[in-house]
Amino acid sequence: MDTRDFFREVTLRICSSLDIDEALSHTFSYFQNILPVDAIGLMYQDLARARIYPVAQVERNGVHFFDFDTTNERPLQDDFIEYAKNKLAQKIAVSMINKPDDLPLEVLRCFPKLRTFSIINLSLNIRGHDIGDLIIAAEGTDRYTEQDAGLIESVREPIAIAMSNARRYRELAQVKDLLAEDNKALSEDIRRTIDIEVIGADLGLREVMEMVRQIAPSSSPTLLLGETGTGKEVIANAIHRSSPRQKGPLISMQCGATPDTLLDNELFGHEKGAFTGASERKRGRFERANGGTLFLDEIGELSLEAQVKLLRVLQEKKFERVGGTRTIETDVRVIAATHRDLDAMVREGTFREDLWYRLNVLPIRIPPLRLRREDIPALVTYFVERKAQEMNLLHTPSLDSNTLERLKAYSWPGNVRELQNVVERALILFDGHHLHFPELLTQNSQGDRRNNKGMPRIETVVALDQAVANHIRFALAHTNGKVAGKGGAAELLEMHPSTLRSKIKKLAI
Repeated sequence: MDTRDFFREVTLRICSSLDIDEALSHTFSYFQNILPVDAIGLMYQDLARARIYPVAQVERNGVHFFDFDTTNERPLQDDFIEYAKNKLAQKIAVSMINKPDDLPLEVLRCFPKLRTFSIINLSLNIRGHDIGDLIIAAEGTDRYTEQDAGLIESVREPIAIAMSNARRYRELAQVKDLLAEDNKALSEDIRRTIDIEVIGADLGLREVMEMVRQIAPSSSPTLLLGETGTGKEVIANAIHRSSPRQKGPLISMQCGATPDTLLDNELFGHEKGAFTGASERKRGRFERANGGTLFLDEIGELSLEAQVKLLRVLQEKKFERVGGTRTIETDVRVIAATHRDLDAMVREGTFREDLWYRLNVLPIRIPPLRLRREDIPALVTYFVERKAQEMNLLHTPSLDSNTLERLKAYSWPGNVRELQNVVERALILFDGHHLHFPELLTQNSQGDRRNNKGMPRIETVVALDQAVANHIRFALAHTNGKVAGKGGAAELLEMHPSTLRSKIKKLAI
């Protein structure tokens, strides 16, 4: 075989595509006409991390030379690392092994399948920097000659260039995917927490904000306790923005809206091919929140099995992606929130005691709106101004003192979220003169339905399904019948839209 023709043909094939799998397949097809070959692969070693990373590989049907795919790295044993370092120091460009006896024990222990193959190993190098290896293998012994090794060595430069380009192309593609993923998550987070101003920081939330200032510098888990709609996510945002992690990401997850079957995928991510439909690698919330904060809302909705998995990550600060074998370390501060009584759940056995102690290091209890009525005027003004701007109103409506007093007198069982929805509805129905809150007249006329401890008074006992149906109707009335989406009843009730629709159908609402 003429070396110049061989060089030209291999160069045309290995550089024919940025998709290194496709380019290597073309090269493999050509090699089959020139020399014995049953498998061919490109890979590189990271001896500092004791890992070998496959880049691309092709095998003849029925041959299983490579015992790992291009989506997974492979750990290296200490004796193989020493062997690889010595080999690099000798700067051997090409090596040929035709018999198992010629293989060092370090190599055989790490790659036992080499016993039944003859191999040619081409070290790839660009400007003095080792960038990987080309492995060519054929079943049986004594399959290769010095002429074969010489032909392979002649194409060292184009294959090295192709290998370098492939690694750079993949790194750029991964960065692009990560940026797209982070941008999507960030956009969602911005929509939820675009305004980080804490209304009432100097009044009803004064003690809460003092605790925020005290605990923000810490990296210990923080637990936010409070009724639904009190603004726990706003406080979580304030903690993150006041902490040394403020330049890192703030990633949120609604635990109650994530089924147990998807929890591992959401928290830890998955590898390509981990399950049907996993066409590419995905990072989970813990990995995306590395160096920042992870906000787990409604932590009390997690199943006991999910609690075990979360506890393990909090204790060990490491995890594996679904379908992966590599352990990933994470530096994340966890802020959890719930409206449920976790202490009572621990006694009932529905919440793990060890996870409770792990999360309850720095608890903050956020008071309901009925216990900080002095914040209502500022909150109403804020919501009116923001919504009026969104609706492009020519003039921002004002409220008279009597209306404000009615708003302050109402008990607000839905807290700040309910107040926001009421203001939004009033603005939608705004006639250009005054804001009206007719729904509060009937509710206030019946008196404050709460006892001296701030809990609802039970005046008439009804069936549980009827009570649930009444509560859903109340939420639907506040959202003008809107079930899903921002400001919908599902968001108000903190339920998944499909679950809410099922209940609406079941209860014939």
